[in-house]
Amino acid sequence: MHEPSVISWLVEHLGLPRSWAGPYEHVVTSAFVALLILAAAMLAHRKLRDISKQLIPDGFVTITNILEITSEAVLRLMEDIMGPIAKRHLPLIGSLFIYLLASDLIGVIPGFSSPTENINTNLGCALVVFVYYNYVGIREQGLRRYLRHMAGPVIWLAPLLMTVEVISHIVRPISLSVRLMGNIAGDHLVLGIFQDLVPLLVPIIFMGLAIFISVMQAFVFTLLSIVYIHMAQGSQAEPV
Repeated sequence: MHEPSVISWLVEHLGLPRSWAGPYEHVVTSAFVALLILAAAMLAHRKLRDISKQLIPDGFVTITNILEITSEAVLRLMEDIMGPIAKRHLPLIGSLFIYLLASDLIGVIPGFSSPTENINTNLGCALVVFVYYNYVGIREQGLRRYLRHMAGPVIWLAPLLMTVEVISHIVRPISLSVRLMGNIAGDHLVLGIFQDLVPLLVPIIFMGLAIFISVMQAFVFTLLSIVYIHMAQGSQAEPV
């Protein structure tokens, strides 16, 4: 969205592969976001591992504070929907939310484009959720019961209901991907236009809106993922 982008500048000045600034720029930015999250997690882990450093709270905002608050908020949301078994799925859901949020927000920074503006990034995340919740459903209910649940209680309607269920499950990752891409791309496009037309003061309003939409879209994607996992567990899920 922003011209020239940081990736384009790196390609031009550091002699990197030109494809990095072309159709694969979202891949490079995704990797950059992942590295930032990994570095932040390692710093937080190092601090949390030392219990003595936790006796006195920090007097300012730190990476550890941000990750703790974010993880607790995601866990509370999951517990409201899934109950005490939520901790089983926190590693995936928490990582997904943090990654999507960081990917959305990086597009607000001038010189960067958001990886979630590209449907391939979103589809990759959605397919991970798709595979995971089906795995959870089969693990918790067994393959036979999981498929029988999809077929419904009436035998003569089973072919129709099974077809509807299969289509519904296939549409889920597509819906998650397209929704996220459309909202993030549209919002960042508006922000970019106003940054070019009125570079002073006015873009601040749209930047605040872009941050809000980025948070909400990461939240919606995560919330629907939680619901899909909870539905797949059925009545066989047991508290941890």
